[in-house]
Amino acid sequence: MKTVNHWIGGTSVEGASGAFGQVTDPATGAVTTRVAFACADEVDAAVAAAKAAFGTWGTSSLATRTAVLFRYRALLDAHRDELAELITAEHGKVHSDALGEVARGLEIVELACGITLQLKGELSTQVSGGVDVASIRQPLGVVAGITPFNFPAMVPMWMFPLAIACGNTFVLKPSEKDPSAALRLAELAAEAGLPDGVLNVVHGDKVAVDRLLEHPDVAAVSFVGSTPIARHIHGVATSHGKRVQALGGAKNHMLVLPDADLDAAADAAVSAAYGSAGERCMAISAVVAVGDTGDALVAKIRDRAEKIKIGPGDDPTSEMGPLITKAHRDKVASYVHGAAAQGAEVVLDGTGFTVEGYEDGHWIGLSLLDKVSPDADAYRDEIFGPVLCVLRAATYEEGIALINASPWGNGTAIFTRDGGAARRFQLEVQAGMVGVNVPIPVPVGYHSFGGWKDSIFGDHHIYGNDGVHFYTRGKVVTTRWPNPEDGGVDLGFPSHR
Repeated sequence: MKTVNHWIGGTSVEGASGAFGQVTDPATGAVTTRVAFACADEVDAAVAAAKAAFGTWGTSSLATRTAVLFRYRALLDAHRDELAELITAEHGKVHSDALGEVARGLEIVELACGITLQLKGELSTQVSGGVDVASIRQPLGVVAGITPFNFPAMVPMWMFPLAIACGNTFVLKPSEKDPSAALRLAELAAEAGLPDGVLNVVHGDKVAVDRLLEHPDVAAVSFVGSTPIARHIHGVATSHGKRVQALGGAKNHMLVLPDADLDAAADAAVSAAYGSAGERCMAISAVVAVGDTGDALVAKIRDRAEKIKIGPGDDPTSEMGPLITKAHRDKVASYVHGAAAQGAEVVLDGTGFTVEGYEDGHWIGLSLLDKVSPDADAYRDEIFGPVLCVLRAATYEEGIALINASPWGNGTAIFTRDGGAARRFQLEVQAGMVGVNVPIPVPVGYHSFGGWKDSIFGDHHIYGNDGVHFYTRGKVVTTRWPNPEDGGVDLGFPSHR
């Protein structure tokens, strides 16, 4: 059986704790890999390697850093398919989704390649007689990233390329459910010439996470995951004096106004709700149909959803794969099973779905729940699976009030032909990322990603300008030099007195 080891100080390191986790192929349910779980001493070794590397990497030239990153970008591009295959084998998403994940991660590597512009300082001359003031940004030191299972390559690439471009060194703790892609990212970084210890990977569970949160040599922690864990990460790490960006869960709404193109809205709802099996924090999980649009919209969504082909991720004809684990599959199914008793109309029930020849896989079909109450569990909880709730609102005002009452504020979208309504929505909605006729408004790499309310804990969003600011700290230098004619070394300057 394949074993996934740690990556510490530029080399593969076998686990010493004696603890291992199991990695399954979601399409078959078979255990394919074991992953070493780090103890506190192994985490300490990774942090020590990063701290030692920071002594030279943190003071290296921008040209040195960007040269490595340009080579890294080329290697990632050459290994797209390999990385996608690793993702599919352990996460289960279809190959095209996995390729898209790698592409979105590459955007941040490309941003990091241009870090010279992001790190330019500011200078004000002659703020007083002979006095200049400069603002510069410097790296923090050792920083850590704790990343989720749903994007095992993209989310790590949202963190460490920008962090190391800024001069930090990095310790990554990827999800133990699908760890191979993260390890391969580290191996390719070494191949690109990244010095030993600049990027380290330790696998594990709560033991490894807690040690990173409390370690005195870790200056900052980035996290993406569920809201309860994000809140815990933020609380513990900040109590140990660390800078934290902790991105949590979501319940993303799509508001459909009566003037919307319902075919476009239905296409968008199906793609955004069921793509990647709904296992993404930017999935649309609630459609709010305004006025008399509900019946027609639900019919169009159902028609499209019934045509989605579900199957193994390595089958090029599959459009949606299985869920990550059996336990998660059962949890998602429980929301559909209980929906009718809580007042919803179950339009599609995908809980009995299976794939011939793959009966032990973690399969679930597409579920569509209509006329869902805001008090229903299927609406109140983040399901993180292919379940779409449709709610009805009489007016725009009622719809936006419903959205803004949500404890989450990650992403949202409006579908309309009315520019004035769209403008009002983008100003009034309480969410960090807004789409206008765009169902999943994930920003490009040079803008920052992050939500509001219980979707984020900490002051900085991830990547973009916020990412650069998170991984650096500002310093202001005020300088006065005496004129040569005032004394000191005689450089032959003429006197102007």
